[in-house]
Amino acid sequence: MDLMNKRVLLAKRPKGMPDASTWQLEELPVPGLREGEALIQTEYISLDPAMRGWIRDAKSYLPPVKLGEVMRAAIVGKVIASKNRNMKVGDYYTGFHSAQLFVVTDGNGMFRIDSNKAPLTTYLSVLGMPGITAYFGLLRIGQPKAGETVLVSGAAGAVGSVVGQIAKIKGCHVVGIAGGTEKCDYIVNELGFDGAIDYKNEDITERLDVLCPNGIDVYYDNVGGEILDTALTRINRKARIVICGAISQYNKKPKGPDNYYLILAARAKMEGFVVIDYFGESETARLEMGQWMREGRLRSREFIAEGIENFHEAFLRLFSGKKMGKLILKVA
Repeated sequence: MDLMNKRVLLAKRPKGMPDASTWQLEELPVPGLREGEALIQTEYISLDPAMRGWIRDAKSYLPPVKLGEVMRAAIVGKVIASKNRNMKVGDYYTGFHSAQLFVVTDGNGMFRIDSNKAPLTTYLSVLGMPGITAYFGLLRIGQPKAGETVLVSGAAGAVGSVVGQIAKIKGCHVVGIAGGTEKCDYIVNELGFDGAIDYKNEDITERLDVLCPNGIDVYYDNVGGEILDTALTRINRKARIVICGAISQYNKKPKGPDNYYLILAARAKMEGFVVIDYFGESETARLEMGQWMREGRLRSREFIAEGIENFHEAFLRLFSGKKMGKLILKVA
């Protein structure tokens, strides 16, 4: 079959916010398959804050994407040709791969999914990397107990929205921090959070006094910066601070918390984690979260942008806040 591929290459390393010259769109023929390979037509590409870290030339949990290399990304797609006996034409797969219309793979790192059990986009949100991140970060590191207070930043985002819902399922008092009235209304009225703080229009310290009168037992941090600093002033003894991300710091020189000494005073624990450490257990998370979704206790929302040509513009929505829930690029 004569197919033309389009793929997003890293053209240069940005300083600050990535601009239009950060990536380059390349068009070239799809190569033929060798034995053991399959061809997946990508339908959706996941856009995640972690991508900003992957294009920085610095030590991290994964090697940086190289200049001229296809941008790393999680995808969902359909097998349209195969010389791999385990990957059948018509089957859908998701996994860590790259931002392009067609993917040639030997199946390593790809997982077959059932499009009849849940919408495909769900496998990039609640049943994908964000949901697995929320599940293990909260339950393994945060270890919430019924009756405790859980505070979540980035609460209307892909990870934070799931964290808050799982904390409610576990019987916790849950407060989310988000930007704007619409997002705050969403996490309270649709997702069932007990309270919301609009960091753009409200004093976080004052609102924490009102909404977390008994202090904070678990703080799930997705943003870093001043919000992390403020949360530390309200932590209880033996509190657990889960460091999942720091999106407020990704486009500038990162700044650590000024109030770190309060962790000592509270005998608290602050721990960072990366979801890839839990990929071997991801099916456990998917099964339980899938059950919660069927019971109506866990909801998913995706913001869908369209066109691989619009990769850069869609990516910027991660930092502008112009989206709700999981940000996904539809490319099929």
